[in-house]
This record gives sequence, C-alpha cells and structure tokens, in this order.
Amino acid sequence: MRRVLTALAALSIAASMMPTAAAAQQRQQGQQSEQPRERPMRFAPLSRRANAGPCPYVKILYDAARYVELADYQRPSVQGVGYTGEIEGVSSDCTYRDEDPIRVDFNLLFSLGKGPSAQGDGQTYRYWVAVTERNAAVLDKEYFDLPVNFGGSDRATAEPAHTVVIPRAEATTSGGNFEILIGFEVSPEQAEFNRSGSRFRPLAGQTN
Repeated sequence: MRRVLTALAALSIAASMMPTAAAAQQRQQGQQSEQPRERPMRFAPLSRRANAGPCPYVKILYDAARYVELADYQRPSVQGVGYTGEIEGVSSDCTYRDEDPIRVDFNLLFSLGKGPSAQGDGQTYRYWVAVTERNAAVLDKEYFDLPVNFGGSDRATAEPAHTVVIPRAEATTSGGNFEILIGFEVSPEQAEFNRSGSRFRPLAGQTN
C-alpha cells in the first residue's frame, strides 16, 4: 500500500497580510492644467497559478465526530461523563498542477472537555485521517495523538495542522476523485452513541 499521508506536528495558526496602496495627487500653484495626471499604482499579479482541477473533499465523519466517555452508555447521565471532545471544524486548501501530486493543507478545530467522572487533569485523545477514493476504498489511514492538559479547567481547545500528499496516476487525475475523512478513534459504544444523536457536548460535564 502506498503511503500518502504526511503530518505536520506543529500546532500553528497561519496569518496573512495583504498590502494596500493609495495614490495621492498634490497640486502646486502655477501648475498647468494640461499637464497629464499620474496613473495610480497597480498591484503586481499573484504568481500562484490555478490548480489542474478541484480539491479533494475534506470531511468529518459523523459517527466519529465526537468523543464521549460515559460510565453507562445504556443509561447516560451528566454525572457519568468523563472526558469529551468534538471536532468542530476544518478548513482546507490544495495545490496541484501538471503531473505534481495533490498537496492538501488543512487545519482542525477541537473542543475538549472534562466531566465529573474524568480521572486526572490530562487526557490524550486519538484521532485519524484517512484518504479514500471518493465513495470507494480507503487508500491510506494514519492515527495521531492529541495530548491535552486542562490545567485545572474543564475545557480546552486545540488546532492541529496537517498536510496530506496524494500521488496521481497521471496528469488528468483530478482531486475530485479523492476524499479526506477525519474522526476520533472511538469504541463501538461511542460510535453508536454518536449515531443515536444524543448530545453530550464537551461542556456537558459541568455542574455549575
């Protein structure tokens, strides 16, 4: 099986700034009216070229979008909530052209919580990223650990960044042929709890 995943370990927030320009005209006494006006400054064209096709879909798998520890999944209660987590969002972009592989950069937003039944002030969450042919077979899947120290609080957030590189068989292979799926590693009981639509969010364990 060909490996297609490459993870960026650093948690990062990328920011960009776009410069702006303003043109000002000053008139001087005695300046002739027929003197030509100065043209306003123009931005240089961006060097980035368009992709050869659409980007792969990047999705959060519904059954694994949340992580909820419960003392009893048959009779869930707030007091029985341990550690919780939810993948609240994903933002992505991709680049590929000519015969290059598809490079997908994406950021995740995790919201994490600690309920009354949680043991300790830290938890290592485990999640996965899978590359699939769209609506078909899994090409590769990789697991990642997300250590969280709550620091005496009952909530935390994390924003890991990743890069996925997908080889293309030929230059005409489109990114629309692939999907990137993301989810927590959950037990069968946790997956069924998610499918049921029950909503213990990351802050559900709060008693105040």
